[in-house]
Order: sequence, then structure tokens, then C-alpha cells
Amino acid sequence: MSVIFCRREQVSHPYFIESLGVHVYTSQELCYVIYHYPLLAMDDFVNQNLIDFIRKELDMGFTALKMERRIKAGENGDETLLLFLKECGYYTSGEINGLRQKISGFRKLPPLEYAKRKADYLFEYKQYGKAMAFYIGILEDIRYTRMDPKFQGRIWNNLGACYARVFQLGKAMEAYEQAYEKTGDQAVLKRIYHLTKLNPRLSLKEEYQASVTQEDREAWEADFLKAGEEAKEAPEQEKLRELFARDPIRRMEEACRMVEGWKQEYRGMA
Repeated sequence: MSVIFCRREQVSHPYFIESLGVHVYTSQELCYVIYHYPLLAMDDFVNQNLIDFIRKELDMGFTALKMERRIKAGENGDETLLLFLKECGYYTSGEINGLRQKISGFRKLPPLEYAKRKADYLFEYKQYGKAMAFYIGILEDIRYTRMDPKFQGRIWNNLGACYARVFQLGKAMEAYEQAYEKTGDQAVLKRIYHLTKLNPRLSLKEEYQASVTQEDREAWEADFLKAGEEAKEAPEQEKLRELFARDPIRRMEEACRMVEGWKQEYRGMA
């Protein structure tokens, strides 16, 4: 058995990681981001601001100096990240070598597939606005037109999902229609159908109607109703019920805090 002693770090100014919309306060948190989200740390992540944070806030001056020297010497930026992980000691050499192989695999991807993977990471972390920018960038890349239609369909589908998450349902519909045209996937058609339920002003194109059986409609309707019931039981709904059970003064104070929290979350998404 091995024991890792966590370093005691009193950070006055946390480091903001824009791609994830989060602040990190410790070397352990920074290592976690690098290890679990390598695609978001592979390009332009190591900069002077990060090194200053490592030197001044984490009190790891010697590590910061070694990272600076590597950057000035034009050495591999990925290895500079791995150096930081090694210096902190939160991950074993085997884990770091595994991460090295994973990063190497990402570097071998075609450029547009690489960009898609980064966008997918951002989507998973609810950074929908940033993910949109990557997906749109792929769609605007001239090389995109020469790629497999199935790949193109996945880009349109994921862009549609981003728009749906930030309630731009009209744009979500357009993206999903593009995805369906590229793939003919019934799962995409189901999403289009659900959008028409969310916004009555949206409708299923006539040419799609023949592809939807009565059995499909019944199954999709049941899924839609089930999703609505599950949403009622979401933690946010329970918080609202508790809020309105309180006295008027405390209710207003808590409502203001809740709305401000939602605003912050939405800004990160968009």
C-alpha cells in the first residue's frame, strides 16, 4: 500500500480554466483536470499565466522553472504537462505513461476528428457555447465536405444537441434535419419529433412523415411523457417546492440566490 500526502496549499487567487468554466484551488485539482480532460489541456493550456499560478500560488517554483525552460527550448508541450503530473506525485508512473499513450493517440487523429473529440469533451462538461464553436468550425472547414457523410451527420447531431440544451429549438431543428439527411438515423428523427412537442411552431417535414409509423409515434410519445415526469422529480424542482414552502422574506432572498446561480450556470453553457 502506498500513501500520498496531499500538499497544503493556501491559494489566494484560484486559476480559472476557461475551457471548463471552473476555478482550481490546488495542485491536486489541476492534476485532475489534466489527467481526466487531456484534450482540453493539450493546446495552449501551458502558458505564462498557468506557470505563474504554479510558482506563486502553489509555491512550486522549481517545477515552474523547469516548465518554463522546456517551453523556451521548444520542447513537446504535452511532455511539459506530464512533467507537472510527475512533480506533484498524485498519479503513478504507470498512470502517467497511460496518459502519454492516450495523448499520443489523440495527436494521430485527423484534424477534424480531433476537433470533434474536443467539442464532445466540452459538451459532456455542459460547456455548450464552446462546444458549438468547435462544431461550427468543423462545418465551415473546407476539408469537411470530403469527409464521410456519417461523420458529417454526427457533427450536425451534436450541434443540434447543443442548441437544444440552450433552448434554441429552431436552430436545433435545423441541425437535426441536416443530421437526418446525412444519416437517415431514426434516433435523430425521434429527436426532431420531440422538438415539435416542445415547440408547437415546429413541425415534422412532409417528406419525413412516411418514415414515421404509428408505432414510432406511440413509443416516442411515451418517451416524451416519461421524460417530463422525470423532470418533475429533478433536484431543481424539489428545491423550488421547498422554496415556496418558506416564509415570504426568506423565500425572496433564497429565490434571488437561486436565480443568480442559474445565471452563472447558463453563462458557462452559452
